[in-house]
Amino acid sequence: MKAFEYAAPREEAGVLELLTSEPGKTEILAGGTDLIGLMKKMILTPDRVVNIKEVASMRGIEVDSFSVRIGAVTTLDDLLEAPELDDYPAIKQAIRGINSQQMQAQGTIGGELCQRPRCWYFRNGQGLLSAAHLVENGENRFHAIFGNGGPAKFVCPSRIAPALLALSAKVRVVGPDPGEEKIVPIAEFFQTPRHEGQRENVLLPRQMLTHIILPPAAGIGNATYEVRQSEGPDYPLAAAAAALEIHGGVVTQASVVLGQVAPVPWVSYPAAEALLGLPVNMQTARAAGEAAVVSATPLSDNDYKVDLARVAVQRAVLLAAGLETGGF
Repeated sequence: MKAFEYAAPREEAGVLELLTSEPGKTEILAGGTDLIGLMKKMILTPDRVVNIKEVASMRGIEVDSFSVRIGAVTTLDDLLEAPELDDYPAIKQAIRGINSQQMQAQGTIGGELCQRPRCWYFRNGQGLLSAAHLVENGENRFHAIFGNGGPAKFVCPSRIAPALLALSAKVRVVGPDPGEEKIVPIAEFFQTPRHEGQRENVLLPRQMLTHIILPPAAGIGNATYEVRQSEGPDYPLAAAAAALEIHGGVVTQASVVLGQVAPVPWVSYPAAEALLGLPVNMQTARAAGEAAVVSATPLSDNDYKVDLARVAVQRAVLLAAGLETGGF
């Protein structure tokens, strides 16, 4: 690991003062569950690491009549135990799926959203986009089946992001200038990088994510379903989150977002449209799953993900409606 400066400011303004405008020269440390490993492998080599866990304003959950506001350094364990999130089972289900006491106790929600891709070419130092030819002609079992037409073949690693998108969450971003802040719909927070060195979200070098903001979810059925290889902490092969408003026995509003299948959390408008005006049952949930994967473009060795994504959508929809999934 390269030698680096370390700082632990206690205020947001102090963090911004320590961040540099040159990409890669400073990195933000939250739980450290991702950053430390990348630094040990020399994938990231910052001159300075800024610990944000001492910033009290970025920790905890606040609730008012308009929103639930979650600090970015709130641990996943704290979110699981928070009664303020009882109306958001999709989030808690995604966290439980991590199935690692250490990751849940140490990891933070901001860090979970901002973690880097798990693509093994990237993590072996072969680049995130420059390895596109290696992905196409090599081992690509766990890579993208949507949005993979360009050099980005990796999948967004965040397990919570699909639920947040389905629930129309927003994030608060501060910087790059002192006192500057903006509220960004989380659907606009993630991006597919187009050149090496560009990150997978819209944060600029002197910006940071400070809070996640959830709209009220009372009366909105929501759920996350992951297809995993095992009950361990491995990342899922495919996942989906669904949020449904049901009135008079039929779906009046729907949102379906797939995870682990594209460089960004993949919003499936066809799946949502397949549910509108209909009751949720096995038949309509299956139709939503079929609609979700019509445009999939699997690589040479990951076409199995198409079936898994279909099942994930079907079961997420059933769970969101309070029904049995019919599976294990």
